[in-house]
Amino acid sequence: MTSLLNLFERTRHINYLTEVLSGLTVALALVPEAIAFALIAGLSPLTGLYAAFSIGLITSIFGGRPGMISGATGAVAVVIVSLAQSHGVEYIFATVVLAGLIQMLAGVLKLGKFIRLVPHSVMFGFVNGLAIVIFMAQLASFQVAGSNGEPSWMVGEQLNVMLGLVGLTMLIIWGLPKLTKAVPASLTAILVCTAIVLGLDIDTRSVGDISSIQGGFPPFHIPAVPFTLETLNIIFPYAFIVAGVGLIESLLTLNLIDEITETRGKSNKEALAQGLANVVTGFFSGMGGCAMIGQSLINISSGARARLSGIVASVMLLVFIMFGADYIEKMPIAALTGLMIMVAIGTFEWASIRAIGRMPTRDNLIGFLVAGVTVLLHNLALAVLVGVIISALVFAWENAKRIRARKYVDEDGTKHYEIYGPLFFGSVQAFAEKFDVAEDPDVVIIDFAESRVNDMSGIEALNKITERYLRVGKELHLRHLSPDCLKLLKNAEKIIDVNIIEDPTYKVAVEI
Repeated sequence: MTSLLNLFERTRHINYLTEVLSGLTVALALVPEAIAFALIAGLSPLTGLYAAFSIGLITSIFGGRPGMISGATGAVAVVIVSLAQSHGVEYIFATVVLAGLIQMLAGVLKLGKFIRLVPHSVMFGFVNGLAIVIFMAQLASFQVAGSNGEPSWMVGEQLNVMLGLVGLTMLIIWGLPKLTKAVPASLTAILVCTAIVLGLDIDTRSVGDISSIQGGFPPFHIPAVPFTLETLNIIFPYAFIVAGVGLIESLLTLNLIDEITETRGKSNKEALAQGLANVVTGFFSGMGGCAMIGQSLINISSGARARLSGIVASVMLLVFIMFGADYIEKMPIAALTGLMIMVAIGTFEWASIRAIGRMPTRDNLIGFLVAGVTVLLHNLALAVLVGVIISALVFAWENAKRIRARKYVDEDGTKHYEIYGPLFFGSVQAFAEKFDVAEDPDVVIIDFAESRVNDMSGIEALNKITERYLRVGKELHLRHLSPDCLKLLKNAEKIIDVNIIEDPTYKVAVEI
């Protein structure tokens, strides 16, 4: 029980008061976000709130990263909005269930480890872009519906009140930890602003102005869709994207929390938990979701480090829905706006600005590109995918330029080419240009002691150079191929025939 829940872990001290208060803060911050994401997807606000409860609870108990908060997210909402418009909410529930199964399969296959392939420059861009997105999303709080129904900016006293309350919230969050850390600054700021608004009867927007959050316990409901191949054809593309987006965002958030807390989460366990959570929420009228970086950072910055904070946040959110809607709906939007702006400021990697001019230009450009895609498209998964692809291409290009050859002729008249650097698709052209087939002696040895054949393109390059020497009647031998290179050549022996010199000394060294 201890290892499963991690609520009473004996290996480290856990401040239970901090965990509970932090969870309560997160629950308050979850309300407007879950409502907003449900509305973005064209669904009922309760589908977002139910998803925040069920996903948050399950991932808090079974996830691989204690302290991380999951729930309904904008990334998922953007993916499913077109399906909601074309086929309705029942297909959304079915999609979420299928996406959860795909995520669980990814966890079983241990695909979570591939998140390690995300370079640090991409992480910087992801975090900075997300911080900008979080900040820009708060600007909507300074808008009201005009006479024609179109949003317009606040003016006059209404704007001054909003700015004053937002500024007060930010001041409390910034200043209170300098005085005391006995209570979370975020929760204190929300309660103080709410008390001021209610006590002075200040006219300002509240949570209830967005939508009512009154509801009951999430009802169990099997998605009412035909169980046919046609339905699968409709929902599978959406489910696959939802699963991918959810895993990428969740595992990147896990890595970020790992860095902040200087601990290490379990990516495959988190993938399983995210999948289980989406399967369950699909059967309990939820819209699906993944890790929420904003709420996770609120939780961690409030001092939470264990699973208890996430459990409290989820349970309290359900309590708000079932019993406390009348009170939560009176909470001013300004307090939550100030909280999220401070989250954005804390999320931004200011060190990346100082790194400009000190880090390689390519890394800085990749970071800017990922941040730009995140801000412009609001698609975190796509931004990370673009960053990883470009980083891989840059890496391949840099390694392609590193292949070189040291040439000499021994006392027997045999010419040696000692190859340095990897032989792969990016370097095969440079490799081919190293050889002077026409002028070389009758016997040539290519030494791979400092090189490696990495892929099919490398094998084909060996095949072509062998054919070139064969056409002019010269012998070509390969030497010092590593065991994995020999295996590649063995697998491809039907399309390539090369002479390999077995080197006893080298083989003994490898075996040792």
